[in-house]
Amino acid sequence: MHHIVPWEIDGPTALSNTVMVCKLHHRLLHHPGWIVRIRDGLPEFVPPRWIDPLQQPRHQPRPATAA
Repeated sequence: MHHIVPWEIDGPTALSNTVMVCKLHHRLLHHPGWIVRIRDGLPEFVPPRWIDPLQQPRHQPRPATAA
């Protein structure tokens, strides 16, 4: 679980401030340049400029819903 507003600066441990990521990607998000934000209720991951000069957001797929 990754805190969008870091726990160290009083970011709450709440669903509205967390995103589920694997261990590898959690480590990457703690490197400089990555931005995580919530848009329309879904997380967006914005890579640093050295990965994507336009910093196009990457999205997690929306979870499937039961029919």
